[in-house]
Formats: sequence, C-alpha cells, structure tokens
Amino acid sequence: MSQSSRVLNPALRSKIMSADEAAQFISPGANVGMSGFTGAGYPKLIPGALANRMKAAHEKGEDFRVGLWTGASTAPELDGALAEADGVGLRLPYQSDPTCRKKINSGLIDYVDMHLSHVGQYVWFGHLGHLDVAVVEVAAVREDGQLVPSFSVGNNKTWLDLADKIILEVNSWADLGVDGMHDIYYGTLLPPQRKPIPLVKPGDRIGDRYFRCDPSKVVAVVETNHVDRNTPFAPPDATSRAIAGHILEFLSHEVKKGRLPESLLPLQSGVGNTANAVMAGLKDGPFENLAAYTEVLQDGMLDLIECGKMKFASATAVSLSPEAAIAFNKKAAALKKQVILRPQEISNHPELIRRLGIIAMNGLIEADIYGNVNSTHIGGTSIMNGIGGSGDFARNSFLSIFMTPSTAKNGAISAIVPMVTHVDHTEHDVHVLVTEQGLADLRGLSPKSRAKVIIENCAHPTYKPALNEYFRRALDQSPGKHTPHLMDEAFSFLRTFKSGKN
Repeated sequence: MSQSSRVLNPALRSKIMSADEAAQFISPGANVGMSGFTGAGYPKLIPGALANRMKAAHEKGEDFRVGLWTGASTAPELDGALAEADGVGLRLPYQSDPTCRKKINSGLIDYVDMHLSHVGQYVWFGHLGHLDVAVVEVAAVREDGQLVPSFSVGNNKTWLDLADKIILEVNSWADLGVDGMHDIYYGTLLPPQRKPIPLVKPGDRIGDRYFRCDPSKVVAVVETNHVDRNTPFAPPDATSRAIAGHILEFLSHEVKKGRLPESLLPLQSGVGNTANAVMAGLKDGPFENLAAYTEVLQDGMLDLIECGKMKFASATAVSLSPEAAIAFNKKAAALKKQVILRPQEISNHPELIRRLGIIAMNGLIEADIYGNVNSTHIGGTSIMNGIGGSGDFARNSFLSIFMTPSTAKNGAISAIVPMVTHVDHTEHDVHVLVTEQGLADLRGLSPKSRAKVIIENCAHPTYKPALNEYFRRALDQSPGKHTPHLMDEAFSFLRTFKSGKN
C-alpha cells in the first residue's frame, strides 16, 4: 500500500491486489453489477483484466460470458472491452458503445432495454435473477469501512447490498472534496412495506453520505488513478439554438399565463448536444433561481450553477466534457453545496418526479404526426442506445417536452413521419414536440388536431407537403376517423421518408 492510499479500513486494506488478480473472482456465467452512469464512475481496470481472461478462455474453446448490469452507459474501457472480447451474454439496462451496439443488433448479445427507475427494484424483486458480483468504483474507503462514492451513484447501492461478492476500485483521481456530495437513501422497502419517500424539494437530504458495505463480502480492492472517459459536446449550432429558442419562448409564455412560477419548476434534461444547448440558452434567458432534478449534470447545467442562474441540482451522475470534468473535480468541495448525487432509484423515481412537478426535456429519433415518439430504434429493429430515463420523466412530469432537429443525415431523413417504426413514448406522454422549425403544444388536443399542429410547426418544409397529403388521404380513406391511418401505406411512406424522396 502506498503512503497516499485511500483504503483506510485495515480489513479491506489487506485485500488490495492487482486488477488481474481481482478479475479471477468473476466466473463464467456470473451476473455482474458494475458501476458507471453516462461515462462517469465506471471501473477502469477490472473490465480490461476480465476481457483478457475471456479472450484466453475463448482461445481454448471455452465459453466465458457474463451478464453485465450497470446504471446506464459506461465507456469503451468497460462496454467496449467486454463486447470486443465476446464476453457479454446479456446487457442491461442502457448502453451507447458502438461495439456493444453492433453485437446487440447482430444478435450476439441479448439486450434488455429498461426504464432506469425499474432496474434497482427489479433486482430486489428477483425479476432479473441473482447478482453474483459487484464491481464498484469509489473515491475512498473510510476507516469504518463505509465507502465514499465517486462521480456516479447509479445502481451502486443495490449492487453492494445484494451481490455475493464485491470488488472495489478505489480511484484516487477523484478529489476528496466530493465527500459529502452524495445522498444515499436506505429507506426504500419492498411491497407491501413501502412508505412515502420524504423528499419534497430538490435540495432535500434524506439519506447517508456514504455507501454501507459488508466487509466480509469484499473479495478484492484495486487502487487506481484514472480520469473518467467523457465525450466532448459540440458547440450549439443554428439548429440547436433555434430549438432552445422555441423552448425558452414557450416557457416564458407559460409563466405569463400563470401556469409556471417565474423561477420555473425543477428541470430534467436528457443527454446530448441539443439538450446541452437548451441549458446554454437558459443561461442567457430571463429565468432566475432555477433548480434541477435530473439524471445527469451536463456542462450547460454546470454553467448555470456557476453563473448564479441555477441554485441547486440533484442528479445521479455527472456527464461532462473532458474539460468540465477536470474543473468539476477541482471544485467538488465548493460545488457540493449546490449539487447532490443520489441513487437512480431516487433520481428517477416516479413518485418524486410527479411530486416535484418536473419540466422534462428529452431527445428522440423520430416522432409521428400524432405525437408518438421513438427514442431507441433505427428502422424499427435496430437499437441505438436505449430508453434510459426518458420514460420515467415523460410519464410523470408536469411538462413532457421532446426535441429533435427536423431532419437527419443532412436532410435525407425526416424526423417527423406518418407512423413511427417503434414506440417508446405514446402520444399520452408527450406534451410538447420541438424542432428547429417550431414548437407544437399538444396538450388537450385530439389526435387529428395534434397532426395538424405537428405537421405545420415541426416538420421540415421539404417533407411538409408529403405529410399533409398523407394526412388528407388518411382523413378521407381511413376506416376509423379518431386516429386516421392508411395502414397499408404508412410503412411505404416511411421507406420514402427514409430515402429522402417526396
């Protein structure tokens, strides 16, 4: 152990070993719960060591695959390494790695795409099988054996509670100022003993600062010093600025109408360049004293905190550009006064989302003229990333906003189509659709009224005539007039829209 070791508990200090040695505790066929949420807080060394074991086993003709459970997406050092080693039999609940995605879509990896709020409780219910091993990154191990979380919480509490064996990666890159940023709630019970979760404001603290850990279950501790692998955000372009402008104008209108307070309601924002651009737009907008109750803290939200526009943010992880991650790490001691990281069972809990009245803003792949949203599939059969937490927030928020550029592939594909090829969020959970072309407020509208507003306000001019023609003929020829569709033609239209013809 080095002089700077953060493993202060003597019993766990005696279990410090190399990643290669620690990976020996993971057996073929095991279900392994690993830390990590949107590129933050994932184990840095164990996955690579495990992948090497898997490759060696395959060379001998032996099958070595595991069930891989996480909080959300991770990084190439985890998802990519294990997928390249053909070491993942089943993956859940969310991923964004190109290699992993390719193998899922080719049928080599089974994938369970899940609402993020469901994962922890489904493991507790026993719906997903037994959890054999937890591999969790932490910032430090205290003398009493409690664990200081790092920059994601995700499902780590559940993994530590339920796994038979625990492997810890103690990452000394994380500034110890992060100690105290977390709120780990241990009051969740199983039905029928459940009680209300006592959180009524985003800044409420209802749990512990640390993870509890049974030291007898810890089989290995690996010391690391590695920065999280984060993805840069593209600067806001004309399209994302236009989308942000439409949303800001809409929110200002809602304030004037008395449907929102001047400081708005707590914000949730999905991951990505467009979502980050909306946060950047809020920085220059008229709203003060903002709060966030969301899954991830992105660059734009961090900027809002630092400029004084946002007073508080609750999340389960950070999802920052490389530069912002380094800055966040250095400022962790100060930022923990305004930032809380919680388990995703709490950050995404429907009870809390509804109670707090969240304004949810999420991205999509395509939306149809009636307001149904596909946020996961390309062409109806190939997964992109997964539903993530968007469904948790869409179904339960005060306002459910979905946003996207009106076209993709340099205009060759329309994001507004007659019928989506896959439905993740039904028309019942979509209040507002936004593209750079405009905003469609769908609240209180019948299907036919929604179609008119979506085509007029959100469709790109190139595709608007074809959409209007489809809708006109559907009104005339559809057997049912409530949600008019030409079922024999809807998917031929989709093929046309995908090819860029009209």
